[in-house]
Amino acid sequence: MKIMESFRVAMRALAANKLRSVLTMLGIIIGVGAVIALMSIGRGVQKYVTDQFAGLGSNLLIVVPGQITDGPPDPRSIGVELFTMADARAIGDPLLVPDVAAVAPLFMGAATITRGDRDMNVDVNATTPSFQEVRSWKPTIGTFFSDGDLEDRARVVVLGSETYKELFPDEEYPVDQTVQVNNLIFRVIGVMEEKGGGGPGGSLDESIFLPLSTAQERVFRSKTVSGDYQVNVIYANVAESELMPDAQVQIADLLRERRNIRYLDSDNFAIISQSDIISVFSEILGALTIFLGAIAGISLLVGGIGIMNIMLVSVTERTREIGLRKAVGAKRRDVLTQFLVEAVTLAVLGGAIGITLGVSGATAISTAFEAFDAVVGMDAVLLSLFFSMAVGLFFGIYPAYRASRLNPIDALRYE
Repeated sequence: MKIMESFRVAMRALAANKLRSVLTMLGIIIGVGAVIALMSIGRGVQKYVTDQFAGLGSNLLIVVPGQITDGPPDPRSIGVELFTMADARAIGDPLLVPDVAAVAPLFMGAATITRGDRDMNVDVNATTPSFQEVRSWKPTIGTFFSDGDLEDRARVVVLGSETYKELFPDEEYPVDQTVQVNNLIFRVIGVMEEKGGGGPGGSLDESIFLPLSTAQERVFRSKTVSGDYQVNVIYANVAESELMPDAQVQIADLLRERRNIRYLDSDNFAIISQSDIISVFSEILGALTIFLGAIAGISLLVGGIGIMNIMLVSVTERTREIGLRKAVGAKRRDVLTQFLVEAVTLAVLGGAIGITLGVSGATAISTAFEAFDAVVGMDAVLLSLFFSMAVGLFFGIYPAYRASRLNPIDALRYE
């Protein structure tokens, strides 16, 4: 019996028991749909996290005090020896670290910002004008502060996007307006573009940006004994991505020398590359995606058992039909092929419906959450379809084998 003829017979058999066929396919439909949806969501989360870290800037090295032990170092931890502006200037010196193109030191703190009867607690990011270049992050309204503002210790402030929305709910033009930072009057000169979560201090949109000299002398009054400004983090922008490993070694050697760390002693600082962060999170989320897909795949196993059960019932119900076919010349392999085709048809139809539901579910989630985009991979679709076909073939072998082994005389006498 040809395959196409077997397929037509299978469709007639399935159509004769529509409800039973649909219920049999339900396990495959749920399994495939869950696999597609969960893998798409997992990949979407992976892409979202990667995009967030990519938003830190290109070819970026993050130098923080403290060691990486049980987790990432907290640059604001009490007792950790902070960096100084002298360290930042040394890293930015092309004679000492030739592969670094630009450096942006950052001192982090907290303050209360007030405008009229509106106030909020914000993170303060005190830095230099090179910050916007190193972090690839610029104002959408107004400007960032200049080297002149840094030298003059000017009372100017740049608002994060969420801070701006909170203090200026009517979207009033903020430039040259005044706000109070810890009861000190500052002039707003700009608003940063929306960045989202990220960075050592948390969400940078709920923050403000001050010239480092202004923050250290007027807001926090925090200096070293020698009078140098302290910084929590040093961002270093490397000229080329290929030079990232060399730049890490150069910075490490420089800081070990400046901090008088002996040959066998451990570093009291950490240098984290942007690619390292992305790689670690990608591996974790990739493993989680596979794990979720495997859990959803259990439904396919349950669906396969359902197919085997219903095919065994079908063999029993169609015993006389099998005997009649053998009596008129059908061979054992023809009967075997017929029932295998029916089992595979059930699984593939269920798989196709499940793929449709899974893709629809992933699309609906992407539509519901604007910042999130579920990634439906063609490999996941093809793998689900292939696996559903394999499930139908595997669980259909035994019922098909039983049907092909029936004695035609006994089958014709079966009531």
